[in-house]
Order: sequence, then C-alpha cells, then structure tokens
Amino acid sequence: MAEKVISALAAISDLPGITVSEVTGFGRTRGRTNSNGDEPIRRLKKIKLAIVVQDSMVSAVVESIRFHAHTGNIRDGKIFVLPVEDAIQIRIGLHEDPE
Repeated sequence: MAEKVISALAAISDLPGITVSEVTGFGRTRGRTNSNGDEPIRRLKKIKLAIVVQDSMVSAVVESIRFHAHTGNIRDGKIFVLPVEDAIQIRIGLHEDPE
C-alpha cells in the first residue's frame, strides 16, 4: 500500500519531496487481533511519510493519500496536518519560507 501512495504523491507536480520511514507502533487496539484484551501489546510495522508542502498544496496531498491508502479496514492509517514554522537548509544555512 505504501508504494501505491508514494507513487501517487510523486505524480503531483511541484511536490518538493517525501521522507519515508519504517517505524513500529500501535494504536487503540494495541496491535491485538481479538477484543478480549488477553493478548500482549504488539508493536506493528508501519510506514511513516513526512511531507512538507505549501498551504495551497495541502488539500491535494491529503486527498491523494486518502484515496490511495483507503481500504476501509482498521490500520488504514492517519494523516496529521501541522504548521511548519521554519525550515533551514543545513548545507547552506538558508532559511526557507514554508509558505
């Protein structure tokens, strides 16, 4: 599923880039497969995407992720939209306006 989402995002013109991380974690179900709670908590393998875009691109990026990641099943994932207050290109020390 991650490759499908990444390919769709890469097709968006002017998308500056995507950072892909392999992570582990759990949500409300604690990684359990039954509802009686007698299983131990399991950390599940997940893919985390970090994408920084201008405000004008947020809707297109969010909708692309929603469309391509949706299965209707638990663990489809979450999208967090956060403001980026500053970006500094380390190599040259340049501040980049995220807007």
